[in-house]
Amino acid sequence: MEAMNGAVVVARDVTRRYGEGDTAVDALRGVSVDVQAGQLTAVMGPSGSGKSTLMHILAGLDTPTSGSVTIAGTEITTLGDTDLTKLRREHIGFVFQFFNLLPMLNAGENVTLPLSIAGEKPDPDWYDDLIASVGLGDRLSHRPSELSGGQQQRVAIARALVSRPTVVFADEPTGNLDSKTGGEILELLRHSVRDLGQTVVMVTHEARAAAIADRVLFLADGLIVRETHGATAHEIVEEMEAIGAE
Repeated sequence: MEAMNGAVVVARDVTRRYGEGDTAVDALRGVSVDVQAGQLTAVMGPSGSGKSTLMHILAGLDTPTSGSVTIAGTEITTLGDTDLTKLRREHIGFVFQFFNLLPMLNAGENVTLPLSIAGEKPDPDWYDDLIASVGLGDRLSHRPSELSGGQQQRVAIARALVSRPTVVFADEPTGNLDSKTGGEILELLRHSVRDLGQTVVMVTHEARAAAIADRVLFLADGLIVRETHGATAHEIVEEMEAIGAE
C-alpha cells in the first residue's frame, strides 16, 4: 500500500467510562489524536493509563462513551456491527501480544485467514514478497505448536499485513518474546513502515520498542500528557520517569 498524505485515523474528544456511579472508572478522559499515514506511532504510559483502551477504541474493538473515531474517512463510532466488521476487515490489521493464531491451521493458512474469511485470495506477488520479508518461507506448512514464539509473531505480523490494511495496530508485540527475538520483530515492524508504506500504531511498555517509532504518545490518567518525535530509548525512559513524578 502506498503511503497517503495526512491522517488515516482521527480521534476527537474520546472518553471511555466503565461502570456507573461511585464505582465508575474513567479510562479515557478526552483524548484527541491524529495518526499520520506511513508512520509508526508508539503509545506508552503507566499501567492503568488507558493505552490499551485507546488502542481498542481506535481499532473499533471497543466503543467510546463519547467522542468520535474516523478511519480512512469513515466515522466508525456510529456504525452497526456488520458495517464495522466489514470496515475492520478492509482497513485494519491487528498484532496481539500472544499471537492469537489458530492451532489447527498451518502458518500459511493463518497468514491468509483474513482474506479467506472474506472469500478472497492474496495477490501472488505481494504474498511472496511478504512471506520473504518476514522470513517464513520454510515454515508455511508448520502449525503454531511447531513454531517458536518469534516465528509465531512473524506469522501474526504477516497476517496483519496480508490484506494491505490502512493501519496496523500492534498490542505489546514484543511483550511475550526474549530480547533478541523482540528486536527482530521490532525491525520487521519498522521495515513494514519504511519499505512497505504501512501505518502502524503500537502500544508498548518497552522504551527500546518505542524508540523505533516516528512519534511516541505518553498517556497518564486517561489523557495524552506528552509527545516526542524520534526519541532515543534513554530519552523515552526519562519522559516516563517524569510522568511518574508528576
